[in-house]
Amino acid sequence: MDGFDTRLRSAGMSAAEAAKKAALLEELSAELRGLRPTALDRSSAFFVPGRLEILGKHTDYAGGRGIVCAIEYGLGVVAAPRQDAQVRILDMGRKSDARFAFAPNAEPAPGHWSNYAITVARRIARDFPAAHTGADIVFSSDLPRASGMSSSSALVIAVFFALAEANSLWQSDSYRLCIGSCSGGNEALAGYLAAVESGTGFASSPGDSGVGTLGGSQDHVAILCSRAGFLRQYSYCPIRLEQEIPVPEKHVFVLAVSGVKAKKTGNSRDSYNRASLATRQILDLWRRATGRNDESLAAALSSSPDAATRLREIARKSADSGVSADFLLNRLDHFAAESNEIIPAAAEALARNDMVTAGALVDRSQSLAETLLGNQTPETVELAHLARMLGADAASAFGAGFGGSVWALVPSARAEEFRGAWTSHYHQRFPARAEASQFLITGAGPGLIQF
Repeated sequence: MDGFDTRLRSAGMSAAEAAKKAALLEELSAELRGLRPTALDRSSAFFVPGRLEILGKHTDYAGGRGIVCAIEYGLGVVAAPRQDAQVRILDMGRKSDARFAFAPNAEPAPGHWSNYAITVARRIARDFPAAHTGADIVFSSDLPRASGMSSSSALVIAVFFALAEANSLWQSDSYRLCIGSCSGGNEALAGYLAAVESGTGFASSPGDSGVGTLGGSQDHVAILCSRAGFLRQYSYCPIRLEQEIPVPEKHVFVLAVSGVKAKKTGNSRDSYNRASLATRQILDLWRRATGRNDESLAAALSSSPDAATRLREIARKSADSGVSADFLLNRLDHFAAESNEIIPAAAEALARNDMVTAGALVDRSQSLAETLLGNQTPETVELAHLARMLGADAASAFGAGFGGSVWALVPSARAEEFRGAWTSHYHQRFPARAEASQFLITGAGPGLIQF
């Protein structure tokens, strides 16, 4: 346990949270030992954090910008290789387990949490044929599920690392060909894992079915590439680190989980995918009208000084009965403002500790999410409003939307007082959400930690 605690603190995690995670990893180790007494002889352990999207609402899959960090909540994972091609995975929090074949034709389990693990195992087995050693995986999470903090992407990454360790995947020629030959280190791996989750192709790896959401790589980048105490601004398609910004001195994040589940299933998944598909449709219309082959909507917007005007005109004249021109125009205007205007200006303000300007820019991002992107609920709108009313320097909903959470940036000395007031006001406004809501305090934490 001392080893876990020391490693977590050396990575930049706060002492209080490091102690909690160390205790959790010890508990997981004991559980794995109970499943198979000799498992710990070759075991591996990880802490896989959730992530916080400061800005970058639905921008990554269209090649836009985002500002992200990891948080001090996430998944503790302990795993050990098996002597067969089976995967056994136990979620101690749910008291639920699953067993499936580590094979290219592993059957999906739609609607069940294990589908994320099955999707990863199936893709690894197909992309890396020499990998055929299964694993016993035990994990537990203090990350609120379906809250917008990337619990699903964290599970995807956890299962990949467990199976990669079991198969010494990092040293294989096929890994170097598919991922290791890409520039960017962990960024390249984040891009691959995003492709696994969405079912798209990556380098030499063709696409697969994925988990059903048409997302980008922002979550995976934040989980794998964050540094404690810093915010990172990335652009996507391809993934590029643009700048690193220290968290404003003596500030922390308070996170409000609304109690409205932001699930990537059913109607929520359809709404999420509709926003994603709209950017693809705008890009397709642009390509047909101009004869260009820009890789992303961001690339199209930056292709000439008048590209934004031309894109708006093309979208306005679109005649697709399934998606209205107004919806496409709103989607285009939101993306352009969030990625090209708000994020660069907010990053500059945060870097010089200009909290008044940063707060106003974040307010604009929240407003555009409500009016143009349309991914907010009454609960997330009210939480952002309440946070500002109670004195937060900045506050915004984050994640896929259609439920989920809101972050507030506040001075560390006021964090507990602020959390209490925010909780009280929200419960008064939405008493039916009181039981399911949570209010957490976190610093900008380290990315994935391997022990």
